[in-house]
Amino acid sequence: MPEAMLAAADLGDPALFIDRELSLLDFFRRVLEEAENPANPLLERVRFLSIVSSNLAEFFMVRVSGLKQQVEAGVSEQSPTGLLPSGQLQAVRSAAQELMLQARSCLRKLLPLLEGAGVRILAYEALSDAERAYVDHYFQEVVFPVLTPLAVDPGRPFPHISNMSLNLALVIRDSAGQERFARVKLPGTLPRLLQVHPQSDGKQQVINFVWLDQVVSANLGSLFPGMKVVQSYPFRVTRDAEVSIQELEAEDLLETIERGVRQRRFGRVVRVTVDPNMPESIRDILVENLEVDTRDIYTLEPPLGMSDIAQLHDLERPDLKYPPFLPATPPPLQDPDMSIFAAIRREDILLHHPYDSFTPVVNFLDAAARDPAVLAIKQTLYRVGRNSPVVETLLEAARNGKQVAVLVELKARFDEESNIEWARALEREGVHVVYGLLGLKTHSKIALVVRQEGERIRRYVHLSTGNYNSVTAQQYTDLGLFTCDDAIGADASDVFNYLTGYSDKREYRRFLVAPINLRSGLEGLIRREMQHQAGGGTGHMIFKINALVDKPMIQLLYEASRAGVRIDLIVRGMCCLRPGIPGVSDTIHVTSIVGRFLEHSRVFWFRNGGQEEVYLGSADLMMRNLDRRVEILFPVSNPRLIRHLRDDVLATYLADNTKARVMASDGTYTRPERRDGEEQVDSQAEFIRRRGIQGGA
Repeated sequence: MPEAMLAAADLGDPALFIDRELSLLDFFRRVLEEAENPANPLLERVRFLSIVSSNLAEFFMVRVSGLKQQVEAGVSEQSPTGLLPSGQLQAVRSAAQELMLQARSCLRKLLPLLEGAGVRILAYEALSDAERAYVDHYFQEVVFPVLTPLAVDPGRPFPHISNMSLNLALVIRDSAGQERFARVKLPGTLPRLLQVHPQSDGKQQVINFVWLDQVVSANLGSLFPGMKVVQSYPFRVTRDAEVSIQELEAEDLLETIERGVRQRRFGRVVRVTVDPNMPESIRDILVENLEVDTRDIYTLEPPLGMSDIAQLHDLERPDLKYPPFLPATPPPLQDPDMSIFAAIRREDILLHHPYDSFTPVVNFLDAAARDPAVLAIKQTLYRVGRNSPVVETLLEAARNGKQVAVLVELKARFDEESNIEWARALEREGVHVVYGLLGLKTHSKIALVVRQEGERIRRYVHLSTGNYNSVTAQQYTDLGLFTCDDAIGADASDVFNYLTGYSDKREYRRFLVAPINLRSGLEGLIRREMQHQAGGGTGHMIFKINALVDKPMIQLLYEASRAGVRIDLIVRGMCCLRPGIPGVSDTIHVTSIVGRFLEHSRVFWFRNGGQEEVYLGSADLMMRNLDRRVEILFPVSNPRLIRHLRDDVLATYLADNTKARVMASDGTYTRPERRDGEEQVDSQAEFIRRRGIQGGA
């Protein structure tokens, strides 16, 4: 549609929206660009490439499987772009195939660079006699005992192929000359890249690797003695990973989700990747027995399951990685003689991870667990990881007689098993554990400590945009706030009462809480900027979020743009809004930043006629966050912190001309052009530099 027509179009016109699935694939493409970028250290480029592969796998397990379910159910509802699910699925298949091919092209370019740096991935046939003897011995001693060859014949039906498993499809010929099909699954418990003994080329140590599947393929004769292995071809299966939970019918949610996670291994097949040399006869066997659509067969050059190349990032080669740094401790928490509670009483404290250490969060909970004056601790847990110091402090608090209540979100996708284990461990120590509200995921990140101080009770609160996970706190950018503000403490208590008991509270003092008042609250704040623009031309908003998908929110932003409000959007991933359309979105500017760390913080800044307001939180502008999850947006009240977020954080992101991409109205992204003499700005590197923490351990 021509721009002149778009300008006059109704704000519901499909031409004003970008498909969310294609937008997500575009984000993966931006990650792939980091793998292709020669300015990045070599092993970091390898890591970015592995991330693309793992992201694509999850995309098929969740997004593609959802589209296929809609197609089979005959869903006729159009997406905001006017496509039916069948049309979306067709477009997604094409775009995903192109991205997978681009990723393989990137790997082909990286391999000689790795070899030049002394890291070689060799074909089995290229190994020296000594190296081959070494890996063959490894096969016999370590791999062979783990393998289970599975024949297919009238007495042995086609075996189950588990999700994300890498397999070899074989044709075996017996002594009578009869050919049969067999399958061998590669063990996921062993390293995919087998390291061969290091050697020296006279200049530097060279580390050789070989793919485990090639070693297994070369030694298949050991698995089928007396038989001839005629053909061997790798293939990989991706299954629907959505855990469908009928919560209203579940007598025990924990046990129900446990069953759902186990069933994930048996979800329907949504993708099969195969070697280009695999003959049609073998493909036909897979199609028939896996009951897969031929359009879901993707032919790719090996290696299949390319995410395993991340193993190379574990090498001790600091010369091929980003320089290390030691996260800083914010000045208000540096006094060793002042307790963390005293520091919070003195002023609100903002943490910007990973540049600021996550340790103060653990110390806050640890101090609460040990302090005799602390009466209770309440916390939400969404993704905490396997070895969680946060949960350990909660267990200690319970042992010390504190009242501890924890909401463990069992429905956090792909973290269900870990969360189930922690929920049971907490229950064994007498912690009050709840699993959330029916039909809603609890995605908010909040910890409340109730402390007796003389004649009064004081509430200390930690709120964050990110999870209570000490590992991802080093990999994701997030913002956290310590406060003992009375109104925020009261709101925190009300939120926990809502989560653990019965509450129909519709208004909060300072919080915006989904699904109660977050959507309406944000809408009111946006419309207030429209009023400021009408009254004096000062309307301005800056949103930093992970995704912008919600149609009503996009339409409201279009309205605000038509009213003249200046809108800066920093959207890491999916963005279904089209910026820069005259008369519709010409005051909207959209950038995406993909760098060393995953941008995860959400910031909502409103100029408010000079009386600025800033909200932080865990919510993106998606229907699920606004209507189907328990989310919290919390205000930052301290004027100094507001200025810091505006001038030091958001302004730096908006000035990024190195890792940022600027979105055009057609949905494409390009790197910003630097003017002659313009200083190079990499926002993430700048945050490290400002703290003077480069080069730490």
